[in-house]
Amino acid sequence: MNPAQTDRSTTLYSASSGFESACRIPALPAGHRSRGLHGHSYFATVRALLPAGWAPFPGGEVEELRRRLEACIAPLDYTLLNDTLEQPTDENIARWIRQRLEGEFGVPGIQQVGIQSTAQEGVDLDAAGLAHVWRRYRFQAAHQLPHVPPGHKCGRMHGHGFEVIIHANQDLGGRDISIDYDHLDEVWAPFHMLLNYQCLNRIEGLANPTSEVISSWLWARLKPQLPELSWITVYETGSCGANYDGRHYRIWKELTLDSAIQLKRAPADSPLRGIHGHTYTLRLHLSAPLDEVQGWTVDFGDVKTLFDPIFKAIDHRPLYEIADLPDGDTASLAAWVLAKGRAVLPQLDRVDMYETRGSGSIVSAGLNDQLIPV
Repeated sequence: MNPAQTDRSTTLYSASSGFESACRIPALPAGHRSRGLHGHSYFATVRALLPAGWAPFPGGEVEELRRRLEACIAPLDYTLLNDTLEQPTDENIARWIRQRLEGEFGVPGIQQVGIQSTAQEGVDLDAAGLAHVWRRYRFQAAHQLPHVPPGHKCGRMHGHGFEVIIHANQDLGGRDISIDYDHLDEVWAPFHMLLNYQCLNRIEGLANPTSEVISSWLWARLKPQLPELSWITVYETGSCGANYDGRHYRIWKELTLDSAIQLKRAPADSPLRGIHGHTYTLRLHLSAPLDEVQGWTVDFGDVKTLFDPIFKAIDHRPLYEIADLPDGDTASLAAWVLAKGRAVLPQLDRVDMYETRGSGSIVSAGLNDQLIPV
């Protein structure tokens, strides 16, 4: 068993870094906008199961992983990617990064490497090396939930700027570029026409349009047209939503907290040893069967209410004064939140704690091994 895994939880460390590059994709048809010279602000992320003793000190895993990722991608910054990769697609860039991280940069246990080339699109390599291409779409719509208890705010007609992310397994196509972003656009276009500026309750199959129901409704209609579909992500708001992969429902609730920490196990001369702080991004992931009447796994309102005392104990607080928190690194924080949270929300099975964008720790209770990159 990997030292980062126990019978109770699994800890993954995550690090991210950006780079600016130009590229052209010769494999695309003549006239395609990405065949010609263009550029992106890329964002790379790696998530790994790291053994004890890999980092310079316990609690220093995220900083060390980020340092090695930055060194890995440094040759790509402000360059023409075609000088390094013949076909610099997002997938091929991710594979190049993974190979270098596992090789000369000595990063073990890589579970995921992601490349985001724009705010709307990217590719994630999973632990098996399969490439899941994704694209984000938006639609504006109204809805109400007809089966909620009396007085529940979602029982009133209201609206959201919904976001949908379609994830597709690019390796199932058997070609260099089997599922590209244009193909996803073509598949999504009829659904945008159907959903945008509509009342969802009036659409067949969406009489009870919770995030979970919308995700499974889309899955049932997209999968026949897109056999490579991996999972559907639906954002109801910017801070909560649902995933569906054809079998399992998962929801998440995102919060931010502003707290002071210090890493007690850092070397005496490290700035991490002193008191400092972050604006953390905290994501709570919950997994449960769908309630066939309510149409949800867990009410987002209940998640917020039940978790609120825990949140207040860590927001705008000196976390180093919490007696049962062993240290201030993100893995320790996420594990602490998971333990406290499961006491009041037994459906909670994963906690993400990021100190900066994409850099932090993910602690899972091990009830669902799929690492959906929300």
